[in-house]
Amino acid sequence: MSAPVLSPGARTPLPYPRGWHGYRVTSTDVLAVVGPTASGKSDLAVELALRLDGEAVNADSMQLYRGMDIGTAKLTREEMRGVPHHLLDAWDVTETASVAEYRRLAGDVIDDVRERGRVPVLVGGSGLYVRAALDEMDFPGTDPAVRARLDAELATVGPAALHERLRTHDPRAAEAILPSNGRRIVRALEVIEITGRPFTATLPEYRHRYRAVQIGLEVPRPELDERIALRVERMWEAGLVDEVRTLEKAGLRDGLTAGRALGYAQVLRFLAGEWTEERAKEETIRSTRRFARRQESWFRRDPRVHWLPYDDPDLLARALALPG
Repeated sequence: MSAPVLSPGARTPLPYPRGWHGYRVTSTDVLAVVGPTASGKSDLAVELALRLDGEAVNADSMQLYRGMDIGTAKLTREEMRGVPHHLLDAWDVTETASVAEYRRLAGDVIDDVRERGRVPVLVGGSGLYVRAALDEMDFPGTDPAVRARLDAELATVGPAALHERLRTHDPRAAEAILPSNGRRIVRALEVIEITGRPFTATLPEYRHRYRAVQIGLEVPRPELDERIALRVERMWEAGLVDEVRTLEKAGLRDGLTAGRALGYAQVLRFLAGEWTEERAKEETIRSTRRFARRQESWFRRDPRVHWLPYDDPDLLARALALPG
C-alpha cells in the first residue's frame, strides 16, 4: 500500500478507510457536524479542523452564553488543541436568544473564515441554528400585540400549557422545542397566528446557501442514554452547582432563554429549595435524554445529513471522504 495522503492543511497523515478513493470534502464551503448531545461532535469537529486547516463555528444555542461552560460541555482551551472557536460566549445570560441574530452572526463568521482561506466547521446540536447558519431562510416578522399577549399568557400559565397548545397546532415544532423553552414556544405560536400556517411550514425546503457537507453522528440509544448519564455526573463533579450559583448572581434566573437551559433550570430549582440536589441531577439526566431524541428526530428529517457511527475507528477518514 502506498503512503497515506495528506489532505490540504493536514498536520499528520491519515489512514485509508475502507472504500476510500480520495479526500473530497475540501471542495465544500462549510462542514457541519451534527447529531444528539453527548455523541462526540465537538471532538470530531476539532479533528476535522486540524486536518483541513479549519476553524470551528458554534451551533449550540446555549454555548453562546458567557459563563455557561460546565453545563453546556464547552471544550476547554486544551481540548480545542489550538483550533479557533467562534460564537462561544457571545451573549450575557440575561439576553433572549434570537435565531435571526444568530444567523447574522454565523454568516459573518463563516464568510470571514472562508475569505481567509480556511474551512469553517460548524458544530452543534441546535437544529434550527444549524439550518439558520447553512440554509436559505426568511424569518416571518413579528406582531407586537400578538407577542405581548402570548408573553402575558406565558407568565400566567407557564410554558408547559403553551407547549401543549403548540403540540395541537404543530406537532413537529413541539417535538423540536423543549416544553420549558417558553421563548421559542411563544415565537412558534406567534408565527402560527400571524401566518395561519404551522411554524415548521414556514421553514423553507432544504436548500443550502453554502456548499455544505453535514456529518451526523449516530449513537445506539442505550449507549447514548449511558453517555448522557455519565456526562451529567461529570458535570456535577466539575462544579455545575457552583457555576449556577455564580450565574444566578449575574441574572441567570431572570434569563428567559439561558435560565431554562438543561441542567441550569434544574439546579436553579434545587437552589430555590424546590428540589433536592439528587432530584435536580436525575431530572437533568431525564430531560437531556428526551432532548437528545428530539435532536435526532430533527436531523433525521434532513436528507442531506451523512450519518456515521460515532465509534467507527475510521470515523475521521470516512468523514473526510464524503462527497463535497
